[in-house]
Amino acid sequence: MKSERRRFGDIGEEITCKFLESRKSNIIERNYLRKWGEIDIIAEIDGKIHFVEVKTVSFSEFSRETLDSWNPEDNIHPWKMKRLSRTIQTYLLEKDLEVDWQFDVAVVVIDEGNKKVKVKYMENIVL
Repeated sequence: MKSERRRFGDIGEEITCKFLESRKSNIIERNYLRKWGEIDIIAEIDGKIHFVEVKTVSFSEFSRETLDSWNPEDNIHPWKMKRLSRTIQTYLLEKDLEVDWQFDVAVVVIDEGNKKVKVKYMENIVL
């Protein structure tokens, strides 16, 4: 049984997949999980692998000023970055891939009251 928070996160991941597909991405895998970390979405865009971390938030949690000045990478702490880096390296080794890749962050802001969604997508974040 999934928690409410997990179900909300799943919605954000689904929205991000649709966003990526609208940009001609091929979704390779979702929720790649190892005991030391998880990659939410793995996609291929123009021959490059994109490892995507998705953060889903409710509009009601933030003021307009906070949303306008908030940087998604601020929500990914150094220990999380280290775990993501290790998980990405594991994926590349398991799949025997020697390809160009990058790490991206998608923040999905859901305004349930107005039935609107905003995706803030940041590409090529340094791990």
